[in-house]
Amino acid sequence: MSEADWKRRPEGGGRAAIRLIAAIARHGGRGIARLCLYPITAYFLLVRGAERRASRAYLGRALGRRAGLWDVARHIHTFAATILDRVFLLGGRMDLFDIRTDGTRELLEQLDQGRGVLLFGSHLGSFDALRALGRQRPDLKLRVLLDRAHNAAITELLAELDPGLAAGIIDAGQGGPAVVLAIQQALEEGAMVALLVDRARPGETALHAPLLGAPAPFPTAPWLIASVLKAPVMLAFGLYRGGNRYDLLFEPFAPALEVPRAQRAEALSALVHRYAGRLEHHLRGAPWNWFNFYDFWHSEVPHPAPLDAGGVAGRLRQRAGDGGRR
Repeated sequence: MSEADWKRRPEGGGRAAIRLIAAIARHGGRGIARLCLYPITAYFLLVRGAERRASRAYLGRALGRRAGLWDVARHIHTFAATILDRVFLLGGRMDLFDIRTDGTRELLEQLDQGRGVLLFGSHLGSFDALRALGRQRPDLKLRVLLDRAHNAAITELLAELDPGLAAGIIDAGQGGPAVVLAIQQALEEGAMVALLVDRARPGETALHAPLLGAPAPFPTAPWLIASVLKAPVMLAFGLYRGGNRYDLLFEPFAPALEVPRAQRAEALSALVHRYAGRLEHHLRGAPWNWFNFYDFWHSEVPHPAPLDAGGVAGRLRQRAGDGGRR
């Protein structure tokens, strides 16, 4: 199953399901809500064959052996657990979690200089674990790139749980140049701007780099955006370790990206290969945290286009449309 096919499949739930699980979580508590994870896991395991097959194929790569049904169940359960925890993380219930952080010194040094930072995340673990930074430094500003219209149910829930963060969303549904300008303004205000950079959408310009033993497509738009804005880039990983434990990891990637037009292909390829290497490193250490339930490795993508801020922003806007659907 390709990403395009996966995106067209109906979600396991919808607005009503999101509301229901959120209500159970908020009124019954995390312990009771976690009991719901077992029927949810069983549903996906028994009914959603395409996702089950994609999980088994991925786990075979990550684990280096044939993945069994129990492995797939653990994979789905991990995904469901992180989705549930979003309700509590976004609701400010940080007291429920044991979140260990690493690499914050480098991040805070950049922010303390008044420089905004691009935080490049992925569909590995929970990006919402970034909320742990607010406990350390309430003054930090976080802006998230998200298509409001595409993720209406998530956006509405976010507005209820964290009105401040919801108000700071950079709407990826606006025009391409407007997206770039909004990111630039947030960076000038000293904010962290978070976006997911691992998934190349159908028709999006991408480059291939080795991941778990085979070439995989990665979008070029985030790297071009960073080059245009000359912003510091850090990688962020919120890895779920089971129970109430998360590891929030930050890695400096570049103080400012340079993608010269004359060497554009080589420069982009080097950046994508570096990123893929770091992503694989964390995949090996937390294989159950990978939440791309489609054939990630076999997507047909075009070759890179010339550097153009407006075009880059448009492709970034298209990719950011899946921000609420992990």
